[in-house]
Amino acid sequence: MGSWAVIAQYGYARDYYETTIIRRGLGTKDHALEELRAVLHTYRPAKGIREQWRQVYRFADLESYLLVIKGQVTEWKCTLRVAELISDSTDPTVAERA
Repeated sequence: MGSWAVIAQYGYARDYYETTIIRRGLGTKDHALEELRAVLHTYRPAKGIREQWRQVYRFADLESYLLVIKGQVTEWKCTLRVAELISDSTDPTVAERA
């Protein structure tokens, strides 16, 4: 099992923030970054968004992105990035590998 994942983070309202794992089990950080770049132009944080336009910003770390998606009614902002699995209670060897 790989130890890298592509995640999305976004908020619906002031008090509600969600993190979604888009892809997991990716073997290397480079593979995770490839997967991240592959979903930049297709990922939608919610079903039913009728996309009018999309802007993609890259953060200075060059490994995370901000998506701004204009829907028919609302504008979504979503951060996409990679994350490394460093602990797993069902598999103690994960921590050793990290």
